[in-house]
Amino acid sequence: MVADANDSLHLGFGPAEALLCFIMGQAYTSCLVAASEKGMAGLRAKSAHRTALFASVGAALKREIAAGRFAQSDLLPGERELSAMLDVSRTTLRRAIAGLVDEGVLVHRHGAGTFVRRSPPHVEQPLSRLTSFTEDMRLRGLTASSRVIERGAFLPTPEESMMLGISPSETVFRLARLRLADGVPMAIERAAVPLRFLGGAPPAEDSLYAALEASGFRPVRALQRLRAVVIGAVDGALLEIPEGSAALDIHRIAYIADGRRVEFTRSFYRSDTYDFVAELTLSPGARVRSEGAAP
Repeated sequence: MVADANDSLHLGFGPAEALLCFIMGQAYTSCLVAASEKGMAGLRAKSAHRTALFASVGAALKREIAAGRFAQSDLLPGERELSAMLDVSRTTLRRAIAGLVDEGVLVHRHGAGTFVRRSPPHVEQPLSRLTSFTEDMRLRGLTASSRVIERGAFLPTPEESMMLGISPSETVFRLARLRLADGVPMAIERAAVPLRFLGGAPPAEDSLYAALEASGFRPVRALQRLRAVVIGAVDGALLEIPEGSAALDIHRIAYIADGRRVEFTRSFYRSDTYDFVAELTLSPGARVRSEGAAP
């Protein structure tokens, strides 16, 4: 703390010496304030320069993406190649890439690398037809693929037991998959089938409907319910959409010809990739009344 003139007098200085001390103290304080303000201004300028640099590198990457430079695989080159191509340090490159990930331009897949986020396919799915995901995608000229999340024989969860109308002690085959079209995550499907409908053993293939047909228990109808939900962190990461994004939560119970429940599937579909379409018609009575109404 800088002493004032009275403090100097108390220390035994004369009035002239006290005044000089006071003036010097004020000057020192002013110098400290000026230096502090100059330092803060320098930090702000440096921060603004770095922000502008990150934005510039991000814009350069966007131009390369728009020009189709990474179209063949959608996978960005390694840091060394990219930093040399853009003539920036790796630290600057990482910050620019992180900004593009936040914008949704790029997506980072753990253990695989950083990819260009392409616009996902958009699918109109009729609610009146019971088909498999693979069949749906093939009809639209898209290549269907799956990534298995869980597979095996288990005791049913309370929800599976209730939806399938089975005992809690009856074994089910459970298959959870991430469904992709042309390499883009579209949906998460978690299906459960009583093991007795699959010949008592888990199927060798991952197509449940093909396995059920081979066992003579292919579904002939299904009851499906849809509702809008907010996606959680785990499922959002699998679908490559932000936590809190809108999604469709779909429950489906499939039946065989004699009315027994053969499959229960709960799915989460990305809301930006699917439109579920239903065709509506007037009931016969309403149609007659409508046709008979006076023009």
